Amino acid sequence: MSTTTTRVPRKVIRRPGDLIFGGASVGSALLILVILAGVAIFLTVEAIPAFTADPAEVTDGEGFLSYVWPLVAGTVIASVIAMVVATPIAVGIALFISHYAARRIGSVLGFIIDLLAAVPSVVFGMWGMQVFAVKLAPFYQWLEEHLGFIPFFASGSATGRTLLTASLVLAVMILPIITSVSREVFLQTPRLHEEAALALGATRWEMIRTAVLPFGMPGVIGGTMLGLGRALGETMAVAIILSPGVFSWNLIGTGNKTIPSEIALNFPEAAGLRLSELIAAGLVLFVITLAVNLFARWIVDRRSEFSGAN
Repeated sequence: MSTTTTRVPRKVIRRPGDLIFGGASVGSALLILVILAGVAIFLTVEAIPAFTADPAEVTDGEGFLSYVWPLVAGTVIASVIAMVVATPIAVGIALFISHYAARRIGSVLGFIIDLLAAVPSVVFGMWGMQVFAVKLAPFYQWLEEHLGFIPFFASGSATGRTLLTASLVLAVMILPIITSVSREVFLQTPRLHEEAALALGATRWEMIRTAVLPFGMPGVIGGTMLGLGRALGETMAVAIILSPGVFSWNLIGTGNKTIPSEIALNFPEAAGLRLSELIAAGLVLFVITLAVNLFARWIVDRRSEFSGAN
């Protein structure tokens, strides 16, 4: 004789606090989408006059594309150089703090890195113009003498206020962001993964290479993209350092501009079509930043399967 028991479905009790928290979370997510859409619509509507204007009426007299592409090139070049310089240094600092330094030393270094992120942009700009650019000027002259046959180093600036100087200052500015994110991700590496690698005879570096870096790579990519977003949108530091002029591929010469610096220097006095040009340039920067973040999200999603977190 067998008996069967019927399981009665348990009624889920939803407390008021859960309902409030769930509604607030959904509302916050929707609010972000609404704000993003509102910014995109505003920029698009205000930029239409610049897109449809007679090319002769645009600032350079050859149309909006001819006006904006040097700004895009300067923005992308400065941001890429900053990211290439800052990322390996930031990852190295994060690994030292998380896996090499003593706890007390690591805490002090972490505090200093976080404090560096709080320094205002204008301070970095003044330091870059008054101190860093002056120190780099002799180096630029040396590059011109020995590597002047390369277009990037065709002529060195006597003042040091060049695109390369601005890029290096941007690298210093985004260094704390990448370091902080990478450090926190490395500290989340499962202890069992690290101990298993060491138990198999791996050295500390081999353990980091096989266990820590694969686990933390999505986080490093995310931190790098956050830093790249900061570099793409940086305004005051770049505007203070650069000497505005015609775009060229020469990284150590005067000239070159970025979209944020162009907007910051000209927006207060702009009106009419000139104002639409600057807003259209902002729309281009908005699209570039959105594309970079979507690309980073795609990379992180692809690598998450192999991060060791599963």
